[in-house]
Amino acid sequence: MMNEPVKGTVKTVTKIAANPALSKKHDPNRVLKVAAYCRVSTDDEDQLNSYRTQKNYYSELIKKNPKWRFAGIYADEGITGTMVKKRDDFLRMIEDCEKGKIDLILIKSVSRYARNIVDCISYIRKLKALGIGIYFEEQNINSLTEDSEVYIGIYGVLAQSESENISANVKWGISKRMQNGTYACRIHLLGYRRNKETKEIYIVPEEAEIVKKIFQMYLQGMSMDQIKNYLEASGFKTINGKSTWDKKTIKGILTNEKYVGDIIYQKTYREDCISKKTKINRGEIDRYLVTDNHPAIIDRETFRLVKRELVRRSSKRRSSSNAITELGKYSAKYALSELLYCDVCGSPYRRKASVKKGVRRAYWRCLNHLENGNEACPQVKGIEEQLLHKAICRGLTKCIPDAGDVKSLVVTMLAYATSEDELLIEKQTLESGIQELQNKAYEAEDMCIRTQGDKQPYMEQIKKYYASIAQLRTRLEEVKKQLDNSEDFQAEMSRIDGMFNDEEISFEEYDDDIIRYLVESIRVTEERKLIINIKGGGSITEDLCEKED
Repeated sequence: MMNEPVKGTVKTVTKIAANPALSKKHDPNRVLKVAAYCRVSTDDEDQLNSYRTQKNYYSELIKKNPKWRFAGIYADEGITGTMVKKRDDFLRMIEDCEKGKIDLILIKSVSRYARNIVDCISYIRKLKALGIGIYFEEQNINSLTEDSEVYIGIYGVLAQSESENISANVKWGISKRMQNGTYACRIHLLGYRRNKETKEIYIVPEEAEIVKKIFQMYLQGMSMDQIKNYLEASGFKTINGKSTWDKKTIKGILTNEKYVGDIIYQKTYREDCISKKTKINRGEIDRYLVTDNHPAIIDRETFRLVKRELVRRSSKRRSSSNAITELGKYSAKYALSELLYCDVCGSPYRRKASVKKGVRRAYWRCLNHLENGNEACPQVKGIEEQLLHKAICRGLTKCIPDAGDVKSLVVTMLAYATSEDELLIEKQTLESGIQELQNKAYEAEDMCIRTQGDKQPYMEQIKKYYASIAQLRTRLEEVKKQLDNSEDFQAEMSRIDGMFNDEEISFEEYDDDIIRYLVESIRVTEERKLIINIKGGGSITEDLCEKED
């Protein structure tokens, strides 16, 4: 049974005095190490004057107080108050507080301390736990007092709200300038600079040549790695003066609309003025495209071709879900890496090198068979590279000299591939239609001559054929006139047609560039035949007739 207190006993309370040596804040004679924090948010002259005034004022105030010892002035110039992580001196001050170098901090106002309520309260509490107070002059608040956090919180909310209102007003003004096309955004781009006085964007010729070379090499079929190696080997510098090029930098150049003289505003945006987190604008807010904003380094046609080539290379896909290797990755080293396919399973062919009897040889094999065996694809045997090249050259040699339809079709489709002029397709369709009707008219005429009976039905049919031919020819002449008046089209046709001159193109030796330019795809059949598909629809079948090892 528990002992109960005796009735009538008087409780005694004895005070145990605090140890002055351990209680800093209760020692009225202790000299405090006092620092001050100053901040201005812009580089305007008025604010800079205020910044210097604050530093001088607090230096004198602390030094003339006999109970204070000067612990330094911490100041951030032209820095936002909404993000503590960007305020170097503020963070240095907090570190010094943790090291015991500061006992009290003087600040002009809560808004100078922080405009983010979360940072404001969290650092107040952190310093309070260390026994370090902050005195806000304008509000006459000491953070060590009991009810200080409530008042500091109120002023902190007001400061954050003011920042949000200022940010909204600034955004509105920028948005209006963007809509008018008068917003002078920052230009940090190879080939361009902005005149500090006139704000006009101008071209830097020597850098512009590097940009042109990058676009040219990419259209010639070179990969990002090859372009990177070329730029570094040639000693070209990036916009930041570095000798090392990153593939992301090269792709950024190839996809930047500023090189054709345009500019898109608000490709990125900040979620809010507090976190300042930048996000890619995928349609969350309005974007503004200003065309012909400044001088172009790259013509629009080249830029469009590069854009389409980027899409084509990135859209290469795997042939099977079981493949170990990424089959669709674009290869600039060998044209056949993206052109040669197995006609049995649809898988690409891969180049494999081997050494036999001291001789190094390259073979092309079905990748699906290599990775998954005979059950996946029966194309066991590889194709020796030299035999493959010879067969392709034989096939193209048979195709090109047939100057008529195939050559015309190839030239037309190659021109369309680079210009995407719909008139070219219409021209080809009209010519094919006329030829088809002409053949039908000849057949009807032949039947009319041969028949011993009524010739009238044939005569009516022949009239209809020729009437349709006349209509198509009228439209064909209109299309030809439009194409003849197009300087860009004529230049492109001349360039492509020149590819077929005997002096400029030959299939006596295999050439990756020519193959990439002319061939759409090559399929290897189970019977060891090559089906070579020419750009534009032509097709040639060629035997791998020579003996293979």
